[in-house]
Amino acid sequence: MAAPGQNVAVVVHRAGDLRLENRPIPEPGPNEVLLRMHSVGICGSDVHYWQHGRIGDFVVKEPMVLGHEASGTVVKVGSGVTHLKPGDRVAIEPGVPREVDEFCKSGRYNLSPTIFFCATPPDDGNLCRYYKHSASYCYKLPDNVTFEEGALIEPLSVGIHACKRAGVTLGSKVFVSGSGPIGLVNVIIAKMMGAASVVVTDISASRLQKAKEVGADFIVQVKNETPQEVASKVESVLGCMPEITVECTGVQACIQAGIYATRSGGTLVLVGLGPEMVTVPIVNAAVREVDIRGIFRYCNTWPVAIALLASKRINVKPLVTHRFPLEKALEAFETTKRGEGVKVMLKCDPNDQNP
Repeated sequence: MAAPGQNVAVVVHRAGDLRLENRPIPEPGPNEVLLRMHSVGICGSDVHYWQHGRIGDFVVKEPMVLGHEASGTVVKVGSGVTHLKPGDRVAIEPGVPREVDEFCKSGRYNLSPTIFFCATPPDDGNLCRYYKHSASYCYKLPDNVTFEEGALIEPLSVGIHACKRAGVTLGSKVFVSGSGPIGLVNVIIAKMMGAASVVVTDISASRLQKAKEVGADFIVQVKNETPQEVASKVESVLGCMPEITVECTGVQACIQAGIYATRSGGTLVLVGLGPEMVTVPIVNAAVREVDIRGIFRYCNTWPVAIALLASKRINVKPLVTHRFPLEKALEAFETTKRGEGVKVMLKCDPNDQNP
């Protein structure tokens, strides 16, 4: 067990091997800041790296610090940093371009192949006491936005990016497949962007209740229906086929249901990632002109999310269901793995365990 006061970090070594370790406190470079971490959410990808040691082509070859949903306090700034100072509370955008390539120039820096991303091999994450990060990708939090809300900007950003790619607008009828944390943020953002009605499907009754709590108009519990039957239920509760489907599970049957459910001329956005090869009714989508779009993380979303949180136009606080001190990270990861609650939050500052 790492001693208190040092740079305790949650490190995955290989599949099934998760440890609490002491790391050196890093020194910020000219354009970086050193942060005392406060709140870090556990994401499904963190659990996946712990359980499997890889996600697709990203393989854990060296010990890697987990965590990418985070907020903290600036304790030291590099010589070139002018917009932040020690004591500033910030939310951290985990993806930082390493070069100004064609994707950065076109404003889609999330697609840059050389991007740094917290807790994606070989890049360390920020589930630790002290962490350094590019100052340009640390965003000052207003006084009325909590550290936990700041940490939740990361999953919230997935919802903002997905709903923008989907074209959600005033009056949209939206089907969100899956009621995990990412499904829930898509419900919140779709309603914020003007969706008239949102229907959510999931196998878990408790997660569907959480979807109702954050703004879903209709919920459908899926048991063993065929994809066509699920699509029919969605149409039945909405009173029409949705123009937009946001698929947040990555499960083959759910992607199939998403295609069948989406109205002709509508849009299906694939957010959840499952197996590399999936069998889908592509001809059904093609002849009905259903656009299928992917998303990869997000870009240009932190300022939007901070403005929404500061104005109290959205409420993400119900998403946090469990809190653990950093020293109990292994217990927190077990809780997440069991699928308990919605968002498990780790509190990294031993002197401040508040939200």
